[in-house]
Amino acid sequence: MQNARKPILGFAAASGTGKTTLLTQLIPLLKQQGLRVGLIKHSHHSFDIDHPGKDSYRLRMAGASPVMLVSRYRYAIINEFETPGEPSLGEQLKVLDQSGLDLILVEGFKAEKFPKIELHRPSLQRPLLFPQDPDIIAIASDAPVEAPDRLVRLDLNRPDLIARYLLDHYREFR
Repeated sequence: MQNARKPILGFAAASGTGKTTLLTQLIPLLKQQGLRVGLIKHSHHSFDIDHPGKDSYRLRMAGASPVMLVSRYRYAIINEFETPGEPSLGEQLKVLDQSGLDLILVEGFKAEKFPKIELHRPSLQRPLLFPQDPDIIAIASDAPVEAPDRLVRLDLNRPDLIARYLLDHYREFR
């Protein structure tokens, strides 16, 4: 993947499948193993991390871009796209500080070309992604799924086993 200086792995699925839920379980397990994990999440919705009435919001609405909000605990940089459009993962990797990371996880960007684990819940009756996406390397499901032998099968309800798979598969960041 262009602009990725660390191993990158995506999680792709239909909305409502549980990508964020799995990631919130998986990240602490990886951190317990000493990995420094970064994350890029694609949103199809507009969002604000500052809110009307707050100084950072007022300064951004006045035309400042980027706006950097800093406290003793964290910082955030809010940058407006000059021309709104669908962001590319490669461009976002270019601005992500990867220097302190061992692994970059990605939620979304399922149409882009990089290694991904597909999450699938047959009960949702959504089509599988892997037949159209050769970059899917594994499928995590809560029920048996017919898939080619090239795909590793994982239990979506066992984040500990998915973490073990990542640790074994991505030995270069250990």
